Amino acid sequence: MASRGGPRAAGTDGSDFQHRERVASHYQMSVALKSEIKKLIYTHVGIWLLLLAQMCVGHLKLLPHDQVAMPYQWEYPYLLSILPSLLGLLSFPRNNISYLVLSMISTGLFSVAPLIYGAMEMFPMAQQLYRHGKAYRFIFGFSAVSVMYLVVVVAAQVHGWQLYYSKKLLDSWFTSTQEKKKK
Repeated sequence: MASRGGPRAAGTDGSDFQHRERVASHYQMSVALKSEIKKLIYTHVGIWLLLLAQMCVGHLKLLPHDQVAMPYQWEYPYLLSILPSLLGLLSFPRNNISYLVLSMISTGLFSVAPLIYGAMEMFPMAQQLYRHGKAYRFIFGFSAVSVMYLVVVVAAQVHGWQLYYSKKLLDSWFTSTQEKKKK
């Protein structure tokens, strides 16, 4: 190679540096997956804040019960679902595999499990609503069971994708760890 204005090395035209400019694929994948997971975590935080607001309004009686219904039982343990998201964010700066694994396990325990319980808890009320057209709880004029089922569906997708991308990220980190050990 040549110095700044000096002669080039013999046998090169100066374009043979391209192979050194590429970033390893597992590093590219790691950056892309971290970005996707962060978007999902921020979406989860938005859902979490909406449920927290509904619970605060219901318990503090800031609005009448015909405006905002009292929370269902599954919403209380779901409030703990913020912990796996924080663990996930903490795992990113130094590619901490332990925090990411803890995040994935606790997502199943604190996020997915309450959503499954919530779907089962609300099923009889949803059945009554759609068979007989009777709803007893409302959120701003809409049937509470319909609104909360919508929340459950969206949250289940967010957590499902979060687990999927976290698993891919974990695989990416293991690949880079294995390559470092080979050297």
